[in-house]
Amino acid sequence: MKLATLCYVKAHGRTLMMHRIKKANDMHEGKWNGLGGKLMPGETPEQCAIREVEEESGLRMVEPQLRGFLTFPAFDEIDDWYVFVFVAYGFTGELIDSSEGVLAWVDDDRLLDLNLWEGDRVFLQWLERDGIFSGQFIYEQGRLVDHHVIFYDSTPAPRQNPAPKPQPPTRAPYRPVYDPADDTYCWTCGGAVVKRHCKIVCQVCGFTRDCSDP
Repeated sequence: MKLATLCYVKAHGRTLMMHRIKKANDMHEGKWNGLGGKLMPGETPEQCAIREVEEESGLRMVEPQLRGFLTFPAFDEIDDWYVFVFVAYGFTGELIDSSEGVLAWVDDDRLLDLNLWEGDRVFLQWLERDGIFSGQFIYEQGRLVDHHVIFYDSTPAPRQNPAPKPQPPTRAPYRPVYDPADDTYCWTCGGAVVKRHCKIVCQVCGFTRDCSDP
């Protein structure tokens, strides 16, 4: 498995591209590519993108923007390549004579006229979309045989309100019910009682209480 970045620096309707015609045994030989390369241990994709572009072009990207993620199963017929795709609209520095290839600013409306990988012709058209794309490009012997993509909107979908928790059934408020038998015995000792006006008096222990008759 290989992790890499692919970067497109843009300015005034043009994109910085590299014609890969300098390195021997270059799997991209003869193709026009964006800039980028493999991540170093402990490096973030953003750090890798900035470093690789500066090494290959002399330009230091300012606030590169992640546009998408590409998967190339067994792209070199050995390893799966996973590539973070960045775009930058700001940079500092001056172009150098790169050892990786010949650098050129190409008008955006002419990008698809270049000698590109077949899949590049597809995803280059996604760079100006809002949100993030996740694409898979399947090559066999250097030829594109299939591709798939999922686009993620930049505006997060509204969260669904959770279903309300079921509430316990409502119980009617307790209302005491008068029972005449309650005034025929002592609530303390159970002895015989007499009723005097609105008082209940126990004849055994003398406990006195109000009548429960409402």
